[in-house]
Amino acid sequence: MRIVWYLARYHDIRISDATVSRMLKRNGVNRLPRGTRLRKVHTKRYNKRVPGHHIQMDVKFLTFKGRRGEKIRRFQFTAIDDATRVRALKIYEKHPQASAIEFVDHVIESFPFRIREIRTDNGHEFQAKFHWHVEDQGIRHTYIRRGTPQLNGKVERSHRSDEQEFYQLLSYKDDVDLEAKLDEWERFYNFARPHGAFNGKTPYEALREKP
Repeated sequence: MRIVWYLARYHDIRISDATVSRMLKRNGVNRLPRGTRLRKVHTKRYNKRVPGHHIQMDVKFLTFKGRRGEKIRRFQFTAIDDATRVRALKIYEKHPQASAIEFVDHVIESFPFRIREIRTDNGHEFQAKFHWHVEDQGIRHTYIRRGTPQLNGKVERSHRSDEQEFYQLLSYKDDVDLEAKLDEWERFYNFARPHGAFNGKTPYEALREKP
């Protein structure tokens, strides 16, 4: 279906998903890569109706290889709106509470709607200083239960999209290059990438239809 959406949106080619499936099979690219694991989700899926009602926030740990082969660790802070899947992304060299506070201020400023609640896991970056900073902004901060990442499933799933559609194709050069490319990916995700939850519409197209 994603191929159907891209062909229609960017190439004005309209064919059915069955036709796409036959073409993939004919060319031997109809199977998932070897080793891909599919897991069952035992939680009930839900969607908030009002933008900003519920924001999920998390950190994605990144490892790059430097010019001399050394390991470089970076941390992607991610916030995603439950109702529209509009996202904000930012890269940090470390992930203390100070980074989380700076990031949440960025989210509040950049999201085009008022935020009612932010949900995080129990990571050290989201502890007391972060919690009370969020509450001081008039936003409720709640923690998911330990060992239940599926309760923040939308941000977790968006990180899988980052890995498959962005980082897998990225060669690390320097932080300036990484930040510029991440900004470009964020814009593409929000404004141009067809989303399965909205039958091929982008997050900002979904936002325009929300109350």
